[in-house]
Parts: sequence; structure tokens; C-alpha cells
Amino acid sequence: MRSLHRQRGLGWFGLLFVLGIIAFAAIVAVKTMPMYLNQMKVTSAINKIAADPDNANADPTSIRSDLQRYWDIDDVQYLAVSDVKIKRSERGRFISYDYEARERLFYNIYIVIHFAADVPLANVQS
Repeated sequence: MRSLHRQRGLGWFGLLFVLGIIAFAAIVAVKTMPMYLNQMKVTSAINKIAADPDNANADPTSIRSDLQRYWDIDDVQYLAVSDVKIKRSERGRFISYDYEARERLFYNIYIVIHFAADVPLANVQS
């Protein structure tokens, strides 16, 4: 009787395939992490500005100049202060932004992440 020779473990091509997938995932993670960290800075600054009761009735240029101060300190990229809108609705005033962060993955392939939010300004109680 002849015993069957069975392969155990991972072959060379399988190992290369697994390492390729891990390398691709690592590249994507390294490229997207700065975009998400930037979004965290944007969110933090806008939440601080929105929570300030002095900004509840402030004009948009004053709110944008306050945002610019925060963004100069935090080195915010991908979004300009001029792209931030101050909207009015029946529920009050909102700071609104809508932008795409774009980063080159390799050659002519890009990663694009879309960020948008409407943050309500604090209401002043009389």
C-alpha cells in the first residue's frame, strides 16, 4: 500500500498572496489615517465653536475667524474655512461642512473619503 503524500500548511504562492493582501491593507491604513485624524481636528474645532454661547448670534465672518484660529493651531488640511457654511433653519443656526479628502494611493489610483456634518450652534437662553 502506498501512503498518500498530503501537503500541509501554506505554499509559496499562497504565502505571497496573503502577504500581498496584508501589505495592501497596511498601505490603505497608512494613507487613510491622516485623513481621519484631520477630520477629528475639524470636528473638535467646530464643536468648540458651536458650544460657545457667544457665537450663537455672531456673524459668519466672526465664526470663521474663530475657526481659522483653531485650524492654524491644529494645522487642518483638506477643508478651507471659506467652505464652512452657517445655515439657518427653523431649529436654529448650524455650522455646516461638506468636503472630500483625497489622497494618492499609487500611480493614478486615489482614496477619496467624504465628510459632512451639520453642527447646531448653542442657543442663548434669555
